[in-house]
Amino acid sequence: MNNADLANAFTHLHPIVIFSKKPKNNQFLHLYETPQVTIWDLHKKIDYKLFHFVNIFYRGVIAQWINGTKDAIVIGGESLYFHKVFPWLNKNIRSIELTHQLTWFNYTQQFVKDIPIRVFSTRQMMEAAKDFYKNQGIDVALTNRMFYIDNMIDIPHHFHEVKNDKLEVVFIGRGSPEKRLHLIAQTAKYCFEQKMPVHFSFVGDVEKMINTKAFPYCKFFGAVKDRAELRQIQSNADVLILLSSFEGLPMAIIEMMALGKVIVSTSVNAIPDYIKDGENGFLIPNDRDERVIVANTAEALLKLANNRDLLTIMGKRNHAAAIETFGKEKFTESWKRLIESNK
Repeated sequence: MNNADLANAFTHLHPIVIFSKKPKNNQFLHLYETPQVTIWDLHKKIDYKLFHFVNIFYRGVIAQWINGTKDAIVIGGESLYFHKVFPWLNKNIRSIELTHQLTWFNYTQQFVKDIPIRVFSTRQMMEAAKDFYKNQGIDVALTNRMFYIDNMIDIPHHFHEVKNDKLEVVFIGRGSPEKRLHLIAQTAKYCFEQKMPVHFSFVGDVEKMINTKAFPYCKFFGAVKDRAELRQIQSNADVLILLSSFEGLPMAIIEMMALGKVIVSTSVNAIPDYIKDGENGFLIPNDRDERVIVANTAEALLKLANNRDLLTIMGKRNHAAAIETFGKEKFTESWKRLIESNK
């Protein structure tokens, strides 16, 4: 979504978006489909290993076209094809690599000496990249080319408080191992057995990781593709829960902060940069003993369930923080300043 936000923030520059890989789904395609954004979907032409020579041919064609375009700016959003085209670009072409995940470093380290600008979506990721340079013996002077710009999101002007009979807790995300959905399910079971006024819902393909039939006291929405439906689920909730073993900064956290919801999450990676324990949410220590994680999470939820004033205070803090950090104006100005300062 961050890439789509970037394209739409600079429609006056008539951006062209190139898709080089076959998409797993097209749930975000509509975000790019505006009259001012041109889409080139090349995956049918270049995403075949048996016809690798076609891939190479298009690299040359695209590079030649970019080199002949006045004031061209090329931004690679974690795309291998960007790095395959990049060596053929003229040195005066402004190129920016946008990174959302730490795992991308291994793919890009051979290009770091040549890429003029690297942008990270969190400060923690940028600092991790600096450590990576140091550990790999890469010239530390190249860290001067690093910047971080927070993601952007549409934020309601006013905080809206919901009045739920029970504390409504929702997980939103993929059914993948690092999300540790079994811990959330165990927490839901514990809260249910202790008759705590807490109700859990799950959004996403969580059936990959847990047996949903074993938790009849929870609600499972499945993979919600309709944005209006997802927004309604988010608006009706009080708390977003994440007990991941590692994370970047999930869009679910940003979206729920924007709606004034409280975040209860394990204290991993970039999340403590945005969520302060006891101020706008609760950070759960990532203990080796999973039973401790479950117990600490249930304790945090009980505090919120028993103290609606605290829930409201934390929600208002998150709404205000989202406006300051993830607003469209800040996002657009940060990118504009970065692009114009490197002409």
